[in-house]
Amino acid sequence: MIKITPAEFTVFAKYILKISGIFLQKGKEYLIETRIGPLLKEFSCSSFTQLHKKSSSELIKNIEKKIIDAISTNETYFFRDSTPFKLLQHKIIPDLIDKKNRKSKNKPSSTIRIWSAACSTGQEIYSIAIILDELNLNPPKFNIQLLGTDISNTVIAQASYGKYNKFEVDRGLPAPKREKFFTSSEDNTWRIKDKLRANVNFKKMNLIVDSFDSLGKFDIIFCRNVAIYFTSEDRKKLFNKLCKSLEPDGYFLIGSTESIAADAPFFKPKRYLKSVYYEIE
Repeated sequence: MIKITPAEFTVFAKYILKISGIFLQKGKEYLIETRIGPLLKEFSCSSFTQLHKKSSSELIKNIEKKIIDAISTNETYFFRDSTPFKLLQHKIIPDLIDKKNRKSKNKPSSTIRIWSAACSTGQEIYSIAIILDELNLNPPKFNIQLLGTDISNTVIAQASYGKYNKFEVDRGLPAPKREKFFTSSEDNTWRIKDKLRANVNFKKMNLIVDSFDSLGKFDIIFCRNVAIYFTSEDRKKLFNKLCKSLEPDGYFLIGSTESIAADAPFFKPKRYLKSVYYEIE
C-alpha cells in the first residue's frame, strides 16, 4: 500500500472537502490510503499527488466521482437504529395527518412529502415507504412523495433500481416485510416492488454546495449520520438550508448520537418516549 505524505494529506483533504463537504482532520490518513489508494493503480498513478493532479484537470470528472464514491461512508441498512422508524409510525405520522386534516377540513386527498437527505443505497427511504404503506397511506386519499438524495452516483444508481443482495435485505428487514414488499430473483437478489418504488424519486446532490430551492418544502426530513463529517461552519450552513426546506410545522430527524444544539438553535428538540425529533422554533 502506498503511504500518503503529510503534505499530500493536506492537499488531498482540502480537495475532498471542496468536492464532497467531508472534513478529514489529521489522523485520518488511513482513510485516504485504504479507500482511495486502490484508485492509484486504476488510474496509473504512482502517488497521491499525481492522482490529485489528474482528477483536478480531468474535464469529465470521472476520477472525482470515484474519489467521492470511495471516501463517502455509505453504511446503511433497513430500519437502521429502529427508534426513528417507531417514532415515525407511532407519533410523527399520526400527528402530521391530524394537522393536515385540520388544515384541509378533511378533504379526501393530502400530500405527504418526506426527504432522506443522505439516502445512500436507499434502505432508509424504502423503510419509510414500507411504514407508510403499512399505515394504509395510499392514493387516492394520500399523495405520497418521497425523495432520496446522495452525493455518490454509484449509490444513487443502486437506490433508484432498488435491488439488494441477500446480505443487504437480511440486515434489519424482517422476513414478512421482505416477502411482502420485495420480489426475489434466481440470483438470490431482491428488488423493491413497483408499488413502493413509484412513490420514491432519487437525485444526486451535494448537501453543502447545491441549492435546495427547487426541491420545495417537506413535511419530514431525515438527515441522519451525515453532518458529523462536516466542519462546524458547514453544519450550520446545512441545517439552515434544511430548516428553510421544512414546512413550518414539519419534523426533522438526525442520528441518535448527533447533537445540533450548537449549530442549529432554531430547531427545538421534542421528546416522545425515548426518542428525540426536532421542530422549528
